[in-house]
Amino acid sequence: MPHKGYHPPNIILERYADVLVNFALGSGKGIKRGDVVYVQASEYAKRLYGEILRAVWKRGGHVIGRYLPDNESWFNFDSEFFKHADAHQIAHFPAKFSRGLIDEIDHSVYIDSETDKQSLRGVDPKKIMERGKAHKPALEWRDKKENLGQFTWTMALYGTPAMAKEAKLREKEYWHEIINACFLDKKDPVAEWKRVYRSLEGYRRRLSELPIERMRIRGPDADLTITLGEKRRWMGGSGRNIPSFELFTSPDWRGTEGWIRFNQPLYHYGNLIQGVELEFRKGRVYRFSARKGEKVLEAMLAVPNGDKVGEFSLTDNRFSRITKFMAETLYDENIGGPNGNTHIALGKAYHDCLKGNIKKMRRSDWQRLGFNDSSVHTDIISTAPRKVTAFLRGGTSVEIYSNGRYTF
Repeated sequence: MPHKGYHPPNIILERYADVLVNFALGSGKGIKRGDVVYVQASEYAKRLYGEILRAVWKRGGHVIGRYLPDNESWFNFDSEFFKHADAHQIAHFPAKFSRGLIDEIDHSVYIDSETDKQSLRGVDPKKIMERGKAHKPALEWRDKKENLGQFTWTMALYGTPAMAKEAKLREKEYWHEIINACFLDKKDPVAEWKRVYRSLEGYRRRLSELPIERMRIRGPDADLTITLGEKRRWMGGSGRNIPSFELFTSPDWRGTEGWIRFNQPLYHYGNLIQGVELEFRKGRVYRFSARKGEKVLEAMLAVPNGDKVGEFSLTDNRFSRITKFMAETLYDENIGGPNGNTHIALGKAYHDCLKGNIKKMRRSDWQRLGFNDSSVHTDIISTAPRKVTAFLRGGTSVEIYSNGRYTF
C-alpha cells in the first residue's frame, strides 16, 4: 500500500505515465516496440512507478526497474553511507555494471519523490562531491550514447508531504501544481504538450538563427555578460524533463563577466542553499556568498570546473503553467509568474547545444569551443525582473527578453 498522504486519482497517474513514456521519451515521439526503458522510483511514488511499467509494456517495450526505499526516521538511506564510508568506498565506481547498464538501455525515466528534502544535512559536502566525481564516467558514457541519437531520458515529480511542506503548500495544492503544469487535467495531455512545443519551437529556432556574440543580463539582482560562443544553438521542448517550458543554451564559459544574485532557494545535494550571489571574472566565479548553505556551495565550486557556467536559460511566462514555488529545481527553473525566470547552471554544459555534427566532436573540440565539462550541473534560479539584450555580429543589438517574455 502507498504511504499515507494525498495521492491523485488513477486517471491522473495513467495520463502522467502516458506523457512520460509516449511523449517525453524518444524526443517527443515515445518509445518503440522492443525498446528497453530503465525506470527509477522510490516507495512513495509506487503508484506512478506501476503505471509507467504498464505503459512501457503496452507499447511493447522492456523494463529494467530500480525501486528504492524511502528515507525513514529510523534509517536515512541517503546519509547513512556517507556516515560510515571511508575514502576508498566513496571513490568506488562499479564500472562493469554501469557500462553494461548503459549499453543495454534505450531510455530512462527518473521519478523524484523525496521524503526528506534535507536528507544530507550534516554530511561533509566534500564527500558528496567526491562521490559525484567518482561516478562521472557513467555520465560521460550516457552522454556519448545520447549524442549518437541512441538514448533519451526524462524525469518527473511525484509530490510528497515533505516536498509540500518545504514549498509551504498543502499536499493537494502541491499536486494541483503538478497536474496543471503537466496538462494532466486535459483528456489528451500528449496533444497539449505537442501544441506547446510547436509554439516554443518558433522562438527556439529564431534564437538559434540570431548571430549572437554575447548577451547582457540586467536587473535589480544582476549585471552579467555571457558570451554565446561559436556553433551554438538554443534547445528546449525535447521531452527532457516534464514539465519543461524553458529555452536554454550552453555558452562559452570563458566569456562570463559580472555579478548575479538569485532569489530562489536551492535544494541540492540533500541540503538547502539560500541567498546565492556570484561574481565572475574571466569566466570563473571570483567571489561567492550564500546566506545559508555556503559550505555546500563552496564545495560545489571547488569541484573541477564547478565554478564555470554550463547553461543559460530563459522561461516565458506565456507558456509556463507553473505558478508557485515548488522547492524542486525541476519546477522552479520553469516557473512562470509576472517576471518568468532566468537561470544559469554551474558545471557541465549540454553538448546538444552544438550547432553542428556532434558525432564528429572530440574532447579537444569541446574544449576549444568553450563547452564546460564537470561532474556537477547545478541550476540556480531568480524570478526577479530581468532584461536580456543580445549583441549581434556586425555591431547591432536586440532585446530578446523583458518582463518575463521573449521580445524579439
